Amino acid sequence: MTEATWTGKRVTVAGLGVSGLPAARVLRGLGAHVTVVNDGDDERSRAQAAELEALGVTVRLGDGATLPEGTELIVTAPGWKPDKPLFLAAAEAGVEIWGDVELAWRLRGPGAAPWLAVTGTNGKTTTVRMLASILEAAGLRTAAVGNIGVSLLDAVLGDEKYDVLAVELSSYQLHWAPSLRAHSAAVLNLAPDHLDWHGSMEAYAADKGRIYEGNQVACVYNVQDPATEALVREADVEEGCRAIGFTLGPPAPSQLGVVDGILVDRAFVENRQKNAQELADVSDVNPPAPHNIANALAAAALARAYGVEPAAVRDGLRAFRPDAHRIEHVADVAGVAYVDDSKATNTHAAEASLAAYDPIVWIAGGLAKGATFDELVEKSAKRLRGAVLIGADRALIREALARHAPEVPVVDLDRTDTGAMSAAVREAARLAQPGDTVLMAPACASMDMFTNYNKRGEAFADAVRELAPERD
Repeated sequence: MTEATWTGKRVTVAGLGVSGLPAARVLRGLGAHVTVVNDGDDERSRAQAAELEALGVTVRLGDGATLPEGTELIVTAPGWKPDKPLFLAAAEAGVEIWGDVELAWRLRGPGAAPWLAVTGTNGKTTTVRMLASILEAAGLRTAAVGNIGVSLLDAVLGDEKYDVLAVELSSYQLHWAPSLRAHSAAVLNLAPDHLDWHGSMEAYAADKGRIYEGNQVACVYNVQDPATEALVREADVEEGCRAIGFTLGPPAPSQLGVVDGILVDRAFVENRQKNAQELADVSDVNPPAPHNIANALAAAALARAYGVEPAAVRDGLRAFRPDAHRIEHVADVAGVAYVDDSKATNTHAAEASLAAYDPIVWIAGGLAKGATFDELVEKSAKRLRGAVLIGADRALIREALARHAPEVPVVDLDRTDTGAMSAAVREAARLAQPGDTVLMAPACASMDMFTNYNKRGEAFADAVRELAPERD
């Protein structure tokens, strides 16, 4: 789309923040008449509004429901729900709605870097960062962008020229990105999450599946999660695009998998019916927990689809360091390992984390977001030495433990003050024995007690450090 396309166009940007600010700046720079509407009217919003108003953008704080007169297009922050009054009014008026991802896709210039895209309920950020590390090891100019916190608009329109982009996309972003067409894409897994936003599991899965639409080279799916393969079958892709599976077991042709502790490729090799290519050792994956090995295989599949050599896969995985609060080893105290997986904010993520250790004293709880815990507890019961429960919806986990693991000792902490995490860690230390792992994998969101999962993880790490002098 040319600059002339935007000159004088009346665009409403829904929401400030990480996506709204760059969208408003870019559109104003292209000559559009931009109005930003925002539900909040706090100090931060007012500061952001002042920044935009200095550029000639109109900002309406505390009024995100009314469609500004003359609006020809809405560009929305990904978190705004489809049933908001603003969008209902837009539908009645025949006004198109894009997300910031759609805007970035439409604004790409000639010869733009192709996108290797990743979505899934869990593991997106880790996989995208692994992918970027592999691409860098191959000598390619790349960046990890999208839902990972780096604006796609900045990546697409900035001065830096990339060969290829590693793109994390949430279900929210995909919902508002109808024309996205990736070089190759992966859906890592599917489990109930954000159902309050999407309305149903079917709608959630359908939005995840949008990532496969129009893929050029490879649709990467999880062999252990048949729902991801079903999305591939339903996608309308370019002729010649292949379905590529990844599995923790030995791979079939057109799959990547694991054989005798080695990550191997039977997808991007000559005569894949007979041949396999070694990519890396399981020990090259940090940390080598099962779900993280799956992440590495998905990243490797996308890199191989782009033509990356096996040595770069190995070197990229070796160089990768996971972000904080993702199965992060904090310390060993009195023979007990303390692991922070505060990012496990749903039952699917917690299940993967619990599967990586045995025996476990589990710290769990927070905001359940409508989740149930019976299946999680039933699958993990044999690994549990004990459980310490915190947060607003801890009773749901306690009741699941009573039904499916009645022999597991449970400490129910009825407090939400700043010292609650320290108390939880002390109780976990009391239950643990040498050789155990105290694992904070809450299976819940954090906002009942903490600003975000990062603050929750930091509180856990601080509590472990407080404990160390007492126990060593």
